[in-house]
Amino acid sequence: MKPAIHQLVAGFSNGDAISNEARVWRTTFRGWGHASEIYCETKRILPELRGDARDLATAAATIGPDDIAILHLSIGSDANLVFKNLRCRKAILYHNITPPDFFRGLNEEIVRHLVTGREHLALLRDTADINLAVSRFNAAEMTEAGYRDVGVIPLMVDRTHWKGPSDRRLTERYRDGHVNIVFVGRCAPNKRIEDLLFTLYYSQKYVNPHTRLIHVGSFAGLERYQGLLRTKAIELRLRNLVFAGSVRADELRAYYQAADVFLCLSEHEGFCIPLLEAMGHRVPVIAYDAGAIAETLDGAGVLVRTKDFGLIAETIQRIATDAALRNAILAGQDARLARFEHLDIPGLMRRALGLAAP
Repeated sequence: MKPAIHQLVAGFSNGDAISNEARVWRTTFRGWGHASEIYCETKRILPELRGDARDLATAAATIGPDDIAILHLSIGSDANLVFKNLRCRKAILYHNITPPDFFRGLNEEIVRHLVTGREHLALLRDTADINLAVSRFNAAEMTEAGYRDVGVIPLMVDRTHWKGPSDRRLTERYRDGHVNIVFVGRCAPNKRIEDLLFTLYYSQKYVNPHTRLIHVGSFAGLERYQGLLRTKAIELRLRNLVFAGSVRADELRAYYQAADVFLCLSEHEGFCIPLLEAMGHRVPVIAYDAGAIAETLDGAGVLVRTKDFGLIAETIQRIATDAALRNAILAGQDARLARFEHLDIPGLMRRALGLAAP
């Protein structure tokens, strides 16, 4: 009989990269003929999803000694402690832990979770039979923390989320002759949303007054940070600034369709799926070289190593108006996406877990 393969996550919601990946892996494991469930603290499961995940408190009693447990490690969580005490074959899949200093003064509860996450990273060093990370950047961090034989298994990306209908009203609203800069990601301080505002300032003042910035992403728990951003926008007298917040899948596709450029100036990323999403929607990418960004781009897009906002603003305008340049960037991104899709990520996981081919 095949062992069950279960996953433990710190939180379970919609639109979250780790939650989405856990769902894709669960479908994959079940497709291989293994029983598979996702475990999470009930209070950390989105209420409407509580029928789609198991209560973490039941994990020790329901995960047997012949089963495999995979911990998605990303933050301090009771899931990490439950995982440590499980009596089964265990694997850690590390998604990175954002340095807590980014959040100090903005949300001290998040700071505590991140500090605890770093403590748990050290605590779990000799716990798992298999140590994995979603990028080489993350793998290097695990190795530095004392983990041995760390393998790399990139994030499982479900491209079906990129396809399907889009909200036509949104697309029509924003395809109005403005140059649209789009960023998709949580409204968190490590994402450096303020640097997007500075880029918009230079764009509107010195390059093209008809430039718009659209940020798509939740600000839940970071309302203080978003308030500071809005204050800065007023100080800079910015126009055409859209904080879209959390959106439906069809709305997200509409924002990508309206985008002239995807701009990421984040200073800490363990992978950054929106880079691939932007490529999938054939939006030229400009991204700052931090964390795993260069690894995820893999030679595609435009990688910037200094935050020269004036130069970035000029580059955005050039991409928006120079068809030959835009097409060259898109061709490079298409090739990168093809390389990524050619990866046998399920095969990498199967071999890492020592499973026979289905």
